[in-house]
Amino acid sequence: MSTPTAPASGASGRAPSNWNVANGLTVLRIVLVPVFLWLLLRHGGLDTTDRWWAFAVFVVAMMTDRIDGDLARKYGLITDFGKIADPIADKALTGAAFISLSVIGILWWWVTIVVLVREIGITLMRFAIIKYGVMPASKGGKLKTALQALSLALFIAPLQGVFFWIACAVMGAAVVVTVVTGLDYVLAARRLVSEAKAGGGTTGESA
Repeated sequence: MSTPTAPASGASGRAPSNWNVANGLTVLRIVLVPVFLWLLLRHGGLDTTDRWWAFAVFVVAMMTDRIDGDLARKYGLITDFGKIADPIADKALTGAAFISLSVIGILWWWVTIVVLVREIGITLMRFAIIKYGVMPASKGGKLKTALQALSLALFIAPLQGVFFWIACAVMGAAVVVTVVTGLDYVLAARRLVSEAKAGGGTTGESA
């Protein structure tokens, strides 16, 4: 879910409750992760029907990412919980997809390792600097998520031929953007900490 840097408030001018539909969709995305894994892995990724069901669950889960962001912005439902939980939900879903695709031999392990090292490292850094401010999603982070989601969906679907090479090309772009935005996030985090210590603002960019 994309969120602005300034804290939002509801229509009444008060901070919105964490118990809202946008955050509910974020939690739903987390709940769908084990369902997705079960469908993709239960027959070693060899069953075509299971693969299509896993594809459907993955797509629905990723759609909630767009919907919860739109709802949060439109109705002023942006919360600190959402700012933290949303990227965690994204990483849980995409991380599960990367690992499971490598386990069943569809995706190279080096790709999964590079992506996971970046994602885990950035997530830990987010928590390490949370006392200085919460860093919402950046445009680069949204592009990274979109490329990862598209490439993963293409690999999850039991498609062959030219679709495989399209999936490889999109995945290559996703890996590049993942690494670049990770480096950008480190720089943004350093700025946030420096500004906070100097008594400045707490704006920044996120993964």
